[in-house]
Amino acid sequence: MEKYFLSVLQNIPGMTSTILAKLLDNFKSGAAIWQASEKELAHTNLLTENKLESFLQFRRDNSSYPETLPDICHKQHIKLVSQEDEEYPILLKETFEPPHILFYRGYLINTQPRIAMVGSRKISPYGRAVAESFSSGLASLGITIVSGAAYGVDTESHKGALSVGGITEAILGCGVDVAYPRSNIKLLEEITERGAVISEYLPGTQPTKYTFPARNRIIAGMCSGTLVVEAAQRSGALITADYALKENRDVFAIPGGIFTQGSIGCNKLIQQGAKLVLDIGDIISEYGDFIKNKTLSAKNDNMEKKFALSEEERRIYSLLTPDRPLSVDEIIYNLHGGDPASVAFLLLQLEIRGIIKSNEAHLYVRK
Repeated sequence: MEKYFLSVLQNIPGMTSTILAKLLDNFKSGAAIWQASEKELAHTNLLTENKLESFLQFRRDNSSYPETLPDICHKQHIKLVSQEDEEYPILLKETFEPPHILFYRGYLINTQPRIAMVGSRKISPYGRAVAESFSSGLASLGITIVSGAAYGVDTESHKGALSVGGITEAILGCGVDVAYPRSNIKLLEEITERGAVISEYLPGTQPTKYTFPARNRIIAGMCSGTLVVEAAQRSGALITADYALKENRDVFAIPGGIFTQGSIGCNKLIQQGAKLVLDIGDIISEYGDFIKNKTLSAKNDNMEKKFALSEEERRIYSLLTPDRPLSVDEIIYNLHGGDPASVAFLLLQLEIRGIIKSNEAHLYVRK
């Protein structure tokens, strides 16, 4: 029951993660905070007069909610995770104001690195192509794509990850049982099958102009880096980028035309120090061998399933990367020997099938 009390407490207007943490130090449990008298709460000196009245009013209006919430969640297949649980996003714990409790539908997986992809709701054909290309490419390498399930870049980013059987997570500015926008109800269901729909807000909570900026801190906080795909000068995506910077996370941006309104925000981010990226290699290169090895291993598995690689093809494919071309001789050397004609034939077959590619110097990389 403790998680349910904490989830209700964190949704009291004016309550912050810091105040709730200090209240827990005083009362030792969420249940004790909820049941404390007005005098006991005031004695902590943690709640201003207005916040104390907000607390008391919320409790009067929702006196039995912590007891009824478990049944509501059970009926709608909603799970709760606290900061003490292994499933809680690891990087989010390190942020300034992490939620004590997250509601989610689906599956939380912390074994893969996360990259946020955000951008304009009014997406251009250019932005749509970029979002799909980067999200599918990163997801196929075993990276979880995190976004906000809004129109435009968010939607295309989720779809791109799903298109290659990747994992994606949607962070909502409403309850996890609320489909917003309504047209994305099917997409949200698909996300729960391959990842998770996540929120700090109680079931049934409707979105407001305040909840969207607040959820952006979770998007940025969960991820190693944030990629801004397309953003106008005052785009909400820039709020997410700002949260990422405050948490010392990487910010990447896709460049666009200087006369294109939807690219002004991205171009200014680059001008201010965000990394200009042209392909997924520009992102992968930032995270060293740990993520490279993890993602390349995941791509090996995906490719084996998708193309049914033979043992010989798998060995050749495992030697190649997207950004370090190898010659036939280098491949044979790394295979610790092999018939040159046989290796050349296998490389040709892999190239014909669209799994690898070569340049004019006959050097090979993964496609």
